[in-house]
Amino acid sequence: MSVNETTLDIVLLLALPASGKSEVRRYLKSVTPEQCRADFHMGESVQLDDFPYVHLMRRIDDELEAGGRARVYFQAGDKPFIDPRDWGTLIELVNEDYADLVARKVATTPSAAGLLFERLDAASAAVGAPRRLAALDAGLRAALSDALEAEARALLDEKHASYPDTLQGKTLVIEFARGGPDGSSFPLPAPFGYQYSLGRLAAPILEKASILYVWVTPEESRRKNFARTDPNDPGSILHHGVPLSVMMNDYGCDDMDHLEAVSAKPGTVTVTAHGRTFHLPVGRFDNRVDKSSFLRNDPAAWGADEVAAIHGGLKGALDHIARFRTGG
Repeated sequence: MSVNETTLDIVLLLALPASGKSEVRRYLKSVTPEQCRADFHMGESVQLDDFPYVHLMRRIDDELEAGGRARVYFQAGDKPFIDPRDWGTLIELVNEDYADLVARKVATTPSAAGLLFERLDAASAAVGAPRRLAALDAGLRAALSDALEAEARALLDEKHASYPDTLQGKTLVIEFARGGPDGSSFPLPAPFGYQYSLGRLAAPILEKASILYVWVTPEESRRKNFARTDPNDPGSILHHGVPLSVMMNDYGCDDMDHLEAVSAKPGTVTVTAHGRTFHLPVGRFDNRVDKSSFLRNDPAAWGADEVAAIHGGLKGALDHIARFRTGG
């Protein structure tokens, strides 16, 4: 198969917060299927993202705190995880979403919140963290379930509605952000950084995955994070904000440069997991000088030069991945 005929199966869309990941997704949806396949080696996109789970974990904590109970996931509403192994909890949830997507598994349950709580606890246990929600007394758990039911149901319904008839010819885009404290040395210690989270992805994902990395500096990530924040829309993919303490302690740096530098194959990140070694090709979309924020505007206001800049940048990054995939 030639480079031009290559359709990428799974693209891991990785970057620091507010780097432009969601904006890239919006742009990919705006081009025709023919353009997407010819210029970006991508079929119709199917999406997975760990942010909705982060949002609901914070909502659980908010409800507990409002009732005078201790938080179970985050140190405070504007602070990092209590147990950083929850970076792995999020990956386990993505793994489950992927398996459900492939199987087109539809969960029938009278309580979407109850199912969410079970999934959160099972994912936590898989990475060695405690089952915090099961430890709550029955009355509190029931009240918490009632408070979260509408949001949990919306997330579950959206998950089911996103299942395609088949993944054949389509590209699954999995989005997440990872990093470590500002000023860290490398390698970042587990469970921080991409090294840990990539190593927890399921083997069927790693077998087909390539990385599209949206490259910005941590300083630019922080600037754009505060510019995009809408406090009235905290669950939004495009407008949610990350608290400053989290930006400095969890996203003060990331380890993508390091992982590429030490990889056994140039142009890839080497992941050792499941008793195997995977080499994930990396394409960089250079967004250090902002090429993507205009995509938040109405498409009618997008400038031709702006569109050309992001289109060319993405094409270069994805051409690199496609060449690797075809041995070029």
